[in-house]
Amino acid sequence: MEHKHSRISTNHEIRKEEKMQAIVETLFDAVYLITVITLGILMIRKNNGNRQYRLFGIMAVVLGLGDAFHLVPRALALCTTGLENFTTALGAGKLITSVTMTIFYILLYYVWRHRYHIEGKKEITAAVYVLSALRILLCLFPQNGWLSPNPPLSWGIYRNIPFALLGLLIIVLFFQSAKAQNDTAFRWMWLTIVLSFGFYIPVVLWAVVIPLIRMLMIPKTCAYVWTVLIGYQAMRKSA
Repeated sequence: MEHKHSRISTNHEIRKEEKMQAIVETLFDAVYLITVITLGILMIRKNNGNRQYRLFGIMAVVLGLGDAFHLVPRALALCTTGLENFTTALGAGKLITSVTMTIFYILLYYVWRHRYHIEGKKEITAAVYVLSALRILLCLFPQNGWLSPNPPLSWGIYRNIPFALLGLLIIVLFFQSAKAQNDTAFRWMWLTIVLSFGFYIPVVLWAVVIPLIRMLMIPKTCAYVWTVLIGYQAMRKSA
């Protein structure tokens, strides 16, 4: 009888923790999505004809809407019957997010070109498009098992190799240009991308083995908010 009471008490504590996780995670995701989409819309509407900031606004909206395809089903799952009952919706959301994140970096590349008045450099543009196309193509292979409750780790690594190389390229471009032109507004842009990948890669590699490592997605998300805020604050200062 005592053992049974202990087991009931433990189950109650677990459900309580899960409920708290659902509330905190849902609130965090809601604040994130509303923030980046709102800032993006403001940049699209109030850029005063500056194409750089218009691109930045579109980029922020793509980021928010793309992530919503994964985060909204996750919030519904956590607040209702659990993640295991939303496998299809979560998997499809991850696929869409993977594609929109690739588009995000293509747009960020063009922000770099406009901000620093880059002409030519066709080899860099080609590298951006080749890596992006390869990333999206790898995401579309059925071997990814997007709709499976246990997708293979190997394909998670394959599809993220060109994505990481694309991120590295953007990091180098912003680091070099901001330093060369003493661009104080964008001086930390490269760091926001370093942080986002730094927190994202361990999740890809070890989240299945160590579920707690998924918590790194919170600082990764904060790094993307920082990216958007850099663009928004720069636009306000230039107005």
